[in-house]
Amino acid sequence: MRRPGTSLLDWILVGGLMLATTTAGEVRAAKHVIKLTTLAPKGSSYHRALQRMGETWRQASGGAVDLIVYAGGIQGGEAAMVERMWINQAQAGLLTAVGLEEIEPAVSGLQNMPMMFRTLDEVDYIGEQLQPRLEKRMLDKGFVVLGWVDTGWVRFFSRRPVVHVDDLKKLKLFTWAGDTKTMDIMTRAGLKPVPLETADILTGLQTGLIDAVPLPPFYALASQVYRPAPHMLDLNWAPLVGALVITKRAWERIPAELRPALLEAARRAGAEIKAAGRGEGAEAVTTMKEKWGLTVHAITPEIEAEWRETAEAAYPSIRGQIVPADIFDEVRRLLEAYRAAGEASD
Repeated sequence: MRRPGTSLLDWILVGGLMLATTTAGEVRAAKHVIKLTTLAPKGSSYHRALQRMGETWRQASGGAVDLIVYAGGIQGGEAAMVERMWINQAQAGLLTAVGLEEIEPAVSGLQNMPMMFRTLDEVDYIGEQLQPRLEKRMLDKGFVVLGWVDTGWVRFFSRRPVVHVDDLKKLKLFTWAGDTKTMDIMTRAGLKPVPLETADILTGLQTGLIDAVPLPPFYALASQVYRPAPHMLDLNWAPLVGALVITKRAWERIPAELRPALLEAARRAGAEIKAAGRGEGAEAVTTMKEKWGLTVHAITPEIEAEWRETAEAAYPSIRGQIVPADIFDEVRRLLEAYRAAGEASD
């Protein structure tokens, strides 16, 4: 029953105002659930960094943003992770260059040129030069780069000793499932690639399906690869580079005023992961040697030259097939200039 003097129009206006106020309040309180997938082992420093990032996101957003981390590749390999983001089953991922290439092939220039980089300083320099361009390309494809990471050098772990290139040619070598171009290049180089998902590496080594795998030492320790593959070649084959990404669709649904704090937290997490990956690499090798009997095979300058010759012989095939030609040429140009500047300052 209306109060005396209150018209039906007044009640309609008041009701509309109440509805609008309630709706606005619900929008402010609504949670933005972000599902993030990664191959990083559960419980690893990488996983913990992502969890801390999620807690910061929750606090900074007043509970409006909820990050759920699916670690250890439980949602499939990186191609499957990217597919999940395309169809909105997941909204974010901590991916290596293997997964990022599913979005933008140019990212391969940061990783897929074996023995192109001689030091981690060179890896950092090329990253600084290329990442802004790559971020623009990723954004055009519908993904926002929240931060870049790397885990230091990839090394060869094997069931039997590998010192020379011919030693590796005798073994069945892991390669990522679905990467047919890399398989073709490896086969032409005399290698025996076996395509598998990352989650199948340990089982593959245990059963003899594969004999060798290129991995960063921290991952070999966390996944216990050192048990069936007790040999490691101390060769800086290539860096393992990655990025923390979120779909543009999911990012732009988060209120604009919240994004700077979330981005800053993601950048800190990326810096933590990078520092941990590089630092834990050496620690992991020491642990596997001293505690688990890993045999580390050192290299001489002559052996390093042998591997470099093999890697460089594959560059014409990599250029344009794995790494876009413009990016491949740019990396070489930048490295030559960087090295020349270093030599001039000595």
